[in-house]
Amino acid sequence: MHRDHAPSLSFAERHGLWTDDREKGVSQVLAEIKEHNLAVVRFAFPDQHGLLRGKALTANEVGNALRNGVMIPTTMIAKDTAHRTVFPVFSSGGGFGMPEMQGASDMILLADPSTFRVLPWVPNSGWILCDAYFADGRPVPFATRQIFRTAVDRLADAGFDFIAGLEVEFHVFRLVDPRMQPNDIGQPGEPPTVEILSHGHQYLTEIRFDQVEPVVELLRAQIAALGLPLRSLEIEYGPSQLEFTFSTMAGMAVADAMVLFRSAIKQICRRHGYHATFMCRPKFPNAMSSGWHLHQSLRKRADGSNAFASDGSPGPLSQIGRSYLAGLLAHACGSAALCTPTINGYKRYRPYSLAPDRVTWGRDNRGSLVRVVEGVQQDAIRLENRIGEPAANPYLYFGSQIFSGLDGIARRLDPGPGSDTPYEATAPVLPRTLSEALQCLRDDECLREGFGPTFVDYFCKLKQAELTRFDLEVTDWEHREYFDLF
Repeated sequence: MHRDHAPSLSFAERHGLWTDDREKGVSQVLAEIKEHNLAVVRFAFPDQHGLLRGKALTANEVGNALRNGVMIPTTMIAKDTAHRTVFPVFSSGGGFGMPEMQGASDMILLADPSTFRVLPWVPNSGWILCDAYFADGRPVPFATRQIFRTAVDRLADAGFDFIAGLEVEFHVFRLVDPRMQPNDIGQPGEPPTVEILSHGHQYLTEIRFDQVEPVVELLRAQIAALGLPLRSLEIEYGPSQLEFTFSTMAGMAVADAMVLFRSAIKQICRRHGYHATFMCRPKFPNAMSSGWHLHQSLRKRADGSNAFASDGSPGPLSQIGRSYLAGLLAHACGSAALCTPTINGYKRYRPYSLAPDRVTWGRDNRGSLVRVVEGVQQDAIRLENRIGEPAANPYLYFGSQIFSGLDGIARRLDPGPGSDTPYEATAPVLPRTLSEALQCLRDDECLREGFGPTFVDYFCKLKQAELTRFDLEVTDWEHREYFDLF
């Protein structure tokens, strides 16, 4: 006797992830793929460094993948910036104390339909961001996008939305030699040979802008086609250095925009004979450090108003704003490793450089760690945290701000007086090295609770692996200092 079998449930359905919004989003994605006659869709996962990893699927496989996910090895979240696997994945628990991570087993990437984009620089290709889950439907605890979602949800429970504007500095060079000979292979390989597009040191001059306008226009057109809210394109102070700024976005959208922007810039430049880098301070004579200044405020969910706008409290900030600011200051040293996660980034923290070197705040003062910006529009007041480097993982950078600010609000902290001379103020000094910053993070109970001690220990182990490799490397400085002298 023949019996009909009920169709099996998809991964998303089995684990309560198939919502009405997801179903509607999946239908829209499939319609766009058909409308644009796409051949391939990239399923992208932002890893622990904020780098995108994943797989490209042919269009006829996308429908199934949107319901059942895409499998990739869990080793993707066990790698440092050289893509070396730091954890002993073939030992018991995979080095994480978790059987799900053992043996280079798979995790499942489930796409977020709201992030879908058609890539304007790649023929017939789409792109979509994913979240990582174990086979039993649990979120992977080391996936930074989910961690940031936890911070956003916690902020929402307190009655606020996170609003941020991106202000990102980076370098674009002309590619001379991509260094693709066999003897250039390594882990990492030899970096490319480049030349500058402009001499720099003529900040915001029209002449310098016009010299690089062909590259800037190329990037502007492609970023605009992605639908990102690009606001300005500026010549920065250093040679071959640019700054792009974006209009404000809320919550997950602003972090997702940053990982897409950074990856897009590098891909577009490489396809046209340029090399873009978000490394903080390239090793070139007279190069300038790149920063990532984060403009942020809180929006009241009850009425949509700016929670930082003056409520009669002394100074330009409301009591909520002052307490949030105080939280940023209280946890500035602990959050440094999340905002400046590379060894190179600490070369930027120096006095009288438009980058912070200690924990201060000031009204419209670019030497302060946190700058209170009142803006020209009514109720446009915001905080500009100048701690970050452009290589930071945005989910961790933004998460550190939310957890720090919420702690300030919960404890009604006061930031104290601002400083008009931030480089001369008596104030705690920011960590001078990544090693110092990691210890500050380990010691910060608020951030350990917010991100979870398991994640903090994991992150510190990854970064310690980079430090260990760095400490074993003989540098140019050592050779120049000691080879002749001794």
